Amino acid sequence: MAIPDLNLDNLTTEERLELLERIWESLCRTPDAVPLTTAQREELDRRLDDLERDGPVGVSREEVMRKIHTKSS
Repeated sequence: MAIPDLNLDNLTTEERLELLERIWESLCRTPDAVPLTTAQREELDRRLDDLERDGPVGVSREEVMRKIHTKSS
């Protein structure tokens, strides 16, 4: 596969972030196509086991947004 010659230094930070976002979104459409190492697969399995055992932990999105809005007011 030939990758087009992009001079990334000529892109603004915003343009590079947009490019990165588009690439990430394209990878998310086919997650099974992204190769994982054995260590990465084992870590994902461990985290899923923790989630199944302990349930979700952390702060909800709503709580985070409330805290953000409270601090900025």
